[in-house]
Amino acid sequence: MSFFGLDCVKKKEEETERRIRANDREYNLSFRYATNAIKTSKYNLLTFLPLNLFEQFQRIANAYFLCLLVLQVIPVISSLSWFTTVVPLALVLTVTAVKDAIDDIHRHKSDRKVNNRKAQVLINGELRSEKWMNVQVGDIIRLENNQFVTVSLYLPSLEPRGLKLCVKQALTVTGEMGGSIEALAAFKGEVCCEAPNNRLDRFTGTLVWKEQKYPLDNQSVLLRGCTLRNTEWCFGMVLFAGPDTKLMQNCGKTSFKRTSIDRLMNVLVLFIFGFLVLMCIILAVGHGIWEYYEGSKVTGFVPREESRGPALSAFLMFWSYIIILNTVVPISLYVSMEVIRLGNSYYINWDRLMYYNRSDTPAEARTTTLNEELGQIRYIFSDKTGTLTQNIMTFNKCSINGKSYGTSLLEAVKLETEEVHNFFRLLALCHTVMAEEKNNGQYLVYQAQSPDEGALVTAARNFGFVFRSRTPESLTIVEMGVQRSYELLAILDFNNVRKRMSVIVRSPEGTLSLYCKGADTIIYQRLHESCSKLMEVTTEHLNEFAGEGLRTLVLAYKDLDEDYFSEWLQRHHEASTALEGREDKLNELYEEIEKDLLLIGASAVEDKLQDGVSQTIEQLAKADIKIWVLTGDKQETAENIGYSCNLLREEMTDVFIVAAHSTEDVRRELRNARAKMRPNAGEDAFFIPESILGNDPKVVQDETVNGEFGLVINGHSLAYALESSMELEFLRTACMCKTVMCCRVTPLQKAQVVELVKKYKQAVTLAIGDGANDVSMIKAAHIGVGISGQEGMQAVLSSDFSFAQFRFLQRLLLVHGRWSYLRMCKFLRYFFYKNFTFTFVHFWYAFFCGFSAQTVYDQSFIALYNLVYTSLPVLGMALFDQDVNDGWSLEFPQLYVPGQLSLYFSKTAFMKCALHSCYSSLVLFFIPYATVYDSMRSDGKEGADYQSFALLTQTCLTFTVCLQLSLDLSYWTAVNHLFVWGSLGMYFIVTFTMQSDGLYQLHPPSFFFVGTSRNTLDQFSVWLTVFLTAVLCVLPVLVHRLIFIQFKPTINDKVHRQSSYFNTTRPSPQRRTKIRRSSTRRSGYAFSHTQGYGDLVTSKRFLRRSAAPRSTGFTPKGRSPGFKPTGRSAGYSPSSKANQHVS
Repeated sequence: MSFFGLDCVKKKEEETERRIRANDREYNLSFRYATNAIKTSKYNLLTFLPLNLFEQFQRIANAYFLCLLVLQVIPVISSLSWFTTVVPLALVLTVTAVKDAIDDIHRHKSDRKVNNRKAQVLINGELRSEKWMNVQVGDIIRLENNQFVTVSLYLPSLEPRGLKLCVKQALTVTGEMGGSIEALAAFKGEVCCEAPNNRLDRFTGTLVWKEQKYPLDNQSVLLRGCTLRNTEWCFGMVLFAGPDTKLMQNCGKTSFKRTSIDRLMNVLVLFIFGFLVLMCIILAVGHGIWEYYEGSKVTGFVPREESRGPALSAFLMFWSYIIILNTVVPISLYVSMEVIRLGNSYYINWDRLMYYNRSDTPAEARTTTLNEELGQIRYIFSDKTGTLTQNIMTFNKCSINGKSYGTSLLEAVKLETEEVHNFFRLLALCHTVMAEEKNNGQYLVYQAQSPDEGALVTAARNFGFVFRSRTPESLTIVEMGVQRSYELLAILDFNNVRKRMSVIVRSPEGTLSLYCKGADTIIYQRLHESCSKLMEVTTEHLNEFAGEGLRTLVLAYKDLDEDYFSEWLQRHHEASTALEGREDKLNELYEEIEKDLLLIGASAVEDKLQDGVSQTIEQLAKADIKIWVLTGDKQETAENIGYSCNLLREEMTDVFIVAAHSTEDVRRELRNARAKMRPNAGEDAFFIPESILGNDPKVVQDETVNGEFGLVINGHSLAYALESSMELEFLRTACMCKTVMCCRVTPLQKAQVVELVKKYKQAVTLAIGDGANDVSMIKAAHIGVGISGQEGMQAVLSSDFSFAQFRFLQRLLLVHGRWSYLRMCKFLRYFFYKNFTFTFVHFWYAFFCGFSAQTVYDQSFIALYNLVYTSLPVLGMALFDQDVNDGWSLEFPQLYVPGQLSLYFSKTAFMKCALHSCYSSLVLFFIPYATVYDSMRSDGKEGADYQSFALLTQTCLTFTVCLQLSLDLSYWTAVNHLFVWGSLGMYFIVTFTMQSDGLYQLHPPSFFFVGTSRNTLDQFSVWLTVFLTAVLCVLPVLVHRLIFIQFKPTINDKVHRQSSYFNTTRPSPQRRTKIRRSSTRRSGYAFSHTQGYGDLVTSKRFLRRSAAPRSTGFTPKGRSPGFKPTGRSAGYSPSSKANQHVS
């Protein structure tokens, strides 16, 4: 995604590696690295007009009407004045140009703001204030706290109170470099690193200084877009600048999401254009025939070119009718659609019922192009933690040395049981939490990478093991009132593959230990064989914890031999400095040392459901929306949450568990489940043949099954199920189930599941999540929704819509989504109706004017019909119409189903609209024609003239389309009244003005309808004709609605009928604690989904603020205020400070 929404990456010669010398501008400039100047704007004063017009005319609709304008200036083929096309085209181009100009002005301002920021740059041994745009690669700059970083920096020093430099054993802050500007100016280190790329999660390089090589990784740099925190100042060397920074490298064009209506419109516009060509061919052939038989019989006063034969005349007439009938192709359609989408987006932003006051978070439509897609969702893919649950963790229970503790845990701590102390000692040491003291040491604020880790450290503190501070080389904790400092030797950090983390520490007594915590399936594989019995008991406890919906974690440790560890540490250093295969080499070393562990126990953390989750899921299920939960949690935890929030129910016929460990076993379990749901179904009963679908190999069709079923599949089984040979087996089974829960899934698997449904289902998908691990599926789905919660803003920044609570999803879909879809469909139906009706009248008139391309209407009417007379009424309908109010929309979720089936606008609905237009055009042409044919006015003068017929026809047309809109409008507002009746009034004002004597006297050749309105509209027969034609045009619609309401009512008709006596009281769903189980537990809780902070901790770049007087920590006789008498610690939340008080 672009930094400002544009593709701002400049193409240049590809780099393979980058070499940089500190304080050597001449050397670095020889490589012609990009400067730090950023330019995201597209235009300037001189280039705006030509470039913007060039871009706009690349759109097919604009280019088409430009061609029409060229044709209109050719006298031999044009019977229309040029302004009939120029006026609407100029309006469309102007509106778009103004919007583009405003956007580019914002980009210019953003560019200037970034480029003109001041930076302190070390030049020739002194700090100088320079603009960011003048910073060069290799410069050493000084950053201060809370300063925005606009380059990618390698940090060779921190402020003096920081303990050491980023490169271990290289430079010290209190020594040669960090202590003086002179030392920094003399620093001549050379960095060899990777070429510019868009990988935000990794960086590889080495620093060569004084003939020594030091490893650089992702934790050695500050990236553009970051803000320096908790550090008064630091120095950094510029590695990448401007478009070479990783943030700007990620500004490539994102995949543009288009709605199903957009895709249908592309097809329909092509069909309309083809139909236009067909009509023009018919009329051109008709003109050729007429010219052949009747051309020589024209009266003498009509000029005739004898050299022009019937064929040439027909060819020229073809282009004349292209001009006349061009209104069948909608020029303003796409602009109108964007205005409507923008307006409906504001409704989402302004909805106070989707505002979460606890976090001051409103709902936000981050895109304005997908609103109506919200009304067609068939599948929802949801994360669990932080999306369905609150992601505010509370330490609830634990298992230590084979004994389960709940409320008795406090007494065990007081008895100073060694196993219990070792359990909490691990929790206080094995983490990457940062501690910051507040209020002179009275409060500790823990900054954790995940709420789980914060809850565990908080629990250790509440039970007497208080984590106080850390440096890159030590950890300080207070154990039962006694302060102890552990030497931190290594952090083996967490990632989604390892699903565990370890620390290696040396105690004050000199004992060398490795502490490890992680998912049970991962830790159990690495336990010493002597722990087998303890593992069985702990497994039973884990099952009990999971049955209560708790998130579990297994803890283990081992003591290390000094000689072995020294040799291992040397190999670790070599692997960390490798430029190629660094991650693989490190993982091998981690696997080597993390084995033969001794089991300590397991922790259980509670994560409660968010408010309204059960009711929301129940409402969405009634709307025939299928919800799939994709979570990294263990199977039993996910199942329990499924029952708690009504995804799984005891009333279900069966819940299938797929937990096989091979492709064939997974296939067999899926087929067995499918056989139970559809015992008589054939093997290929659910697919459409490839010959029908073209490039789509197969499409899984919805099947009706007897009963309701659920499917739970774990991560290792899902890996087999997503293989190319198995994906259809999995999808066939899953689509037959009411609920699908995928456990232990990785972020990649989440995206793969979404893509699988998109590939084989003709359905609109929505993905919702709150963390970085959900970004992939949010981007993969048709609609991405981000929850702004405890896990940062990554999901929100990648989403199309965002809000703070899962319960707001039902209002987003059932109210805003359904309204947006309904309004857009009504707009399109009416838009095509009014344009087709307007154009078809020209077609019928051709048969009565010798196919001469004579227009039916006054040219001013042609120019203003779409811009003035019919634009505002349809715009008002598309912005304000409601078939039912928001309360009924939520009370009757079944109203959502027609949108899923595309009943309001489809190819069938379009054809009905075209047929209705054809019928209306026949009425609008022949009844006025019959009225004026051989007629006499009330004053005895002849009324059968062209001007009277044209005025009568266009008046009937205007009244008819307004009447049709009035019938389609369900919700009248003052704005709708103003637009509808105001447009009719404007028609008469403009008509009388354009046909007045005054304008005629100014320029007679342009106003040959002078006096027509005054002489025609005073006849009773004219108004009777207007009334008759309008009624006849809408009569089929009225009859059709009356019949269907009586004999085949829609869901909307039923809602209107039943709403008066429907009982709105609903019983609240019961929370279920029993779980239907079909398999034994074989997996544990993955305590995090994102990369840990281990590298950051050991990189020596963080800093606590100045030391404050410290409290003595936990005393055996006291309790910290965060402790609950029930034995549970206070819930951890990054924003919660009161529950982190240090006694």
